[in-house]
Amino acid sequence: MIRKIAILALSLGLFAYSFLSCRHEPFDQEKGNFPAEVSRILIYKCANEGCHDAAGAVNAAKLRLDSWEELFKGSSHGAVVVPYSTKYSTLLYYVNQESHSNNDIVAIPSMPYNATALTEEEYNALKSWIANGAPDAAGNIPFADNPDTRQKIYMTQQQCEDLVTVIDAKSGQVMRYIPIGIEPGRTEVAHNVKFSPDGQYAYVCFVEGTVIQKLDVKTDKVMGSVAIGSGGWNVIYLSPDGKKLLVSDLNNNLMVKVNAESMTIDEVYDAGFKYAHGIAASPSFDTMYITSQNTNIVYRFIPNDLVEPIFPIYLEGDEEIMGYREGNTNPHEIVMSADNKKLFVTCENTHEVRVIDIATNEITTISVGIRPKEMTVWKKKNWLFVTCIDDINTSTAKARGSVYVIDMNTLQKVGSPIYGDFYMPHGITVDEQHDRLYIASENLGIDGPAPHHSSGCDGRNGWYNIYDLNTLRPVNNIRYEVTPDPYGLDARFK
Repeated sequence: MIRKIAILALSLGLFAYSFLSCRHEPFDQEKGNFPAEVSRILIYKCANEGCHDAAGAVNAAKLRLDSWEELFKGSSHGAVVVPYSTKYSTLLYYVNQESHSNNDIVAIPSMPYNATALTEEEYNALKSWIANGAPDAAGNIPFADNPDTRQKIYMTQQQCEDLVTVIDAKSGQVMRYIPIGIEPGRTEVAHNVKFSPDGQYAYVCFVEGTVIQKLDVKTDKVMGSVAIGSGGWNVIYLSPDGKKLLVSDLNNNLMVKVNAESMTIDEVYDAGFKYAHGIAASPSFDTMYITSQNTNIVYRFIPNDLVEPIFPIYLEGDEEIMGYREGNTNPHEIVMSADNKKLFVTCENTHEVRVIDIATNEITTISVGIRPKEMTVWKKKNWLFVTCIDDINTSTAKARGSVYVIDMNTLQKVGSPIYGDFYMPHGITVDEQHDRLYIASENLGIDGPAPHHSSGCDGRNGWYNIYDLNTLRPVNNIRYEVTPDPYGLDARFK
């Protein structure tokens, strides 16, 4: 574990202070709504005048530590305390010291700035408090109320360790990290996540794993798994009643149907698919459509058709084309329209969305940005949002990728593409309750923006941005940093 993280400019620091001296006051254990021991540390060592109080926060990445409520509004880089997760609570990085006997991360500049450092006992008190959920003075855990109805966004993290990030949709902040996977010490690459239609459960598959896991959304915990064997498990698709799910295997050219209630395998479909990836299905769940990632084909699959169960729909030409080469479409993801009459397909290699008329197989082509990947639908206006991971983006010094908007009624693009604070935007989802759009940037490689801080993981942190769907503009300027490679997103209540 690398303990020290250098920050080059105090103005970028998570806990960058103004250069005013901090004034100390007599201790009032009720101040700030923290437990008394935590209040002694945060209120009287960190939130004094000129530091992380209401006035000083403007020079401290907008982070306030003068109350429990303000702390969980986070900073200009997102959450600094994630309940139950000491490893990913960056507050601890900055108040830890090299002289302490732990092996935890130490970040620079050390806080409190220009003041007496926290003792090891004080650091351990904060760490214990976070490990126990970071409660307020009355024992209330952040974001724990209304578990049946709280709107959440789930996001898979592919690198370092397998996690699902839980985002509170009201505040936009990370509220939990859920450890997932079944093989300690090995990253199984958590890939796709989907909520059940009733919002009570979620399901995750792994590109290098052997199971699908079921999560209890009320508690944000794993509640079960089903073994499906080794494969490149890429996409999960649930039936309208939430009782069945399909998952595609890119490596073994399979698709598996699982009973989501009992978490048992119903069927293994080995029907001649090649590079099975994206999935859509009819409302009756008897006809499926599967993209063939490395070809020019979308398969129509009817399991109960004994004569012709699988039929290729060619996106280009009238015969199979293999590989990433000129003329091949390489379909990635697929979405069915609300009227169940059209299929929208992202074509990575030709930088298009192709629209298939289900009744006639006629195709309409819509040009988009470079390497379109994932899609999500805003039901209110029947708009389709498409992430284009490698599109040219000059909005900032280091930006890459875009989001295109398509009217699914007219098949026309809506306005100009969104060129935001992205670097390799991939996962995307709509929060229908708040009219917001969540976009995750993978930030892979070495050419993207340097992260504000390390996450305790190898690799560069990714982030998500939040957009107002009514204006198609960011709701704020926050780059919500998370662990490396945020990938798949889904919103709880549609």
